Amino acid sequence: MQPIRKTLKNILTLRHLDLLADVAELGSFSAAAEKEALSQPAVSQQIRALETFFGLRLIERSGRHMRPTEAGRVVLAGAGRIRDEVEAMQEAVQPFRAGRAGRVRIGTGATACIYLLPPILGALKRRMPGLECTVRTGNSPEIRRLVEENALDLGLVTLPAPGRSLEVTPIFDEDLVAVFPAAEAPAGPMTAAALAARPLVLYEDAGHTRLLIDGWFAAAGLQPKPVMELGSVEAIKEIVGAGLGWSVLPAASVRPGKAGGLGAVPLEPRLGRSLGLVLRRDKRLTAGLREVIAALRAGLRG
Repeated sequence: MQPIRKTLKNILTLRHLDLLADVAELGSFSAAAEKEALSQPAVSQQIRALETFFGLRLIERSGRHMRPTEAGRVVLAGAGRIRDEVEAMQEAVQPFRAGRAGRVRIGTGATACIYLLPPILGALKRRMPGLECTVRTGNSPEIRRLVEENALDLGLVTLPAPGRSLEVTPIFDEDLVAVFPAAEAPAGPMTAAALAARPLVLYEDAGHTRLLIDGWFAAAGLQPKPVMELGSVEAIKEIVGAGLGWSVLPAASVRPGKAGGLGAVPLEPRLGRSLGLVLRRDKRLTAGLREVIAALRAGLRG
């Protein structure tokens, strides 16, 4: 056993695991090196050392990006559990109190990040200045995967959110609305046929919200072809505001007084989406994570 203990001490460190997570998340050695203020050769060397320790390739190239192999994903999931245990030890030796609340990693879509989270997290930060909340944006399947891999502590995603390892709590319902240049206001709610006759600027087709929109059109026997597909709600709003098309967006993104040169009307029939909190069923709820969950529930349901 002594040689194994020596190997663990000299090679397998939290630093190695953090670098592996950085490369997997950012997609390149150079980006991970920049984030950690290291040279690219230093990052490559430490990843090779980690692969030597496990005797397996943990990172592989996929197109222009580096991605974890199947073995790498197993190691990343284990790394998340190790970080949880370290945090548990920190809490055990230093009881939780305001000002020392730890770190919570949240994943959500761009719309929720821009329009829903800021006031909630801002109020939480004022109440608990020592609580560090980091937010990563992505489509719902990506956020769900990262929560399952323990790379994120909590997700706020569009439902449904399948996954045997996940606990899902519906928390917020909102309408999707037709969005148009302010000078082109329609007389009333927009039907699928009326909207399909316009040049459409829609979400990229990777997420649940786009699937809901496509399903709404399909229910009317329509399959419109957007003139543009974009991943950013703000980019869509800029394109629509410039008079280049119409869109379907969450109502929160075009609130009165914050829509600029845009207008919005309901859809006929109504189309809505539900957001829910997702976390691993076996996730240990730190004091900080409990506070974030409580704040999101109160802020979104209120």
